[in-house]
Amino acid sequence: MLKAGDKAPDIESIDQDGNPIKLSDFKGKKIVLYFYPKDNTPGCTAESCNLRDNYEALQNQGYVVLGVSGDSAKSHKKFIDKHELPFPLIADEDKSVHEAFGTWGEKKMYGKTYMGTLRTTFIIDEDGVIEEVIEKVKTKDHTSQILK
Repeated sequence: MLKAGDKAPDIESIDQDGNPIKLSDFKGKKIVLYFYPKDNTPGCTAESCNLRDNYEALQNQGYVVLGVSGDSAKSHKKFIDKHELPFPLIADEDKSVHEAFGTWGEKKMYGKTYMGTLRTTFIIDEDGVIEEVIEKVKTKDHTSQILK
């Protein structure tokens, strides 16, 4: 996994509308890039809605918010519409964005081991350098971890 001080890879994928999106599109802006496992699941919904509810505060601090999961653009569109999310979601069905950031890995649940998204948020500065990596995400209070 990437760490603070590393240059963020200029990933390229599509957003919820099928439009190409890459990190270099946001050069000169601070980015909150959050990786979450799945649209419309309890923890992921709580995290995304917390960011939505505090979006203005994040914008006031100069942040652009981008979410990433392995879901399709169509799934992201439904998720955005259902929860009125004001920021783009990146579809990463081939896991190339996850691989670039090191957020696809081994997880354990109920004694079973499987591969999945490691819920992680990267705070990236205006020059594309990772300032902070938040690995212990508090889904219901994530914005306070970012704006601390």
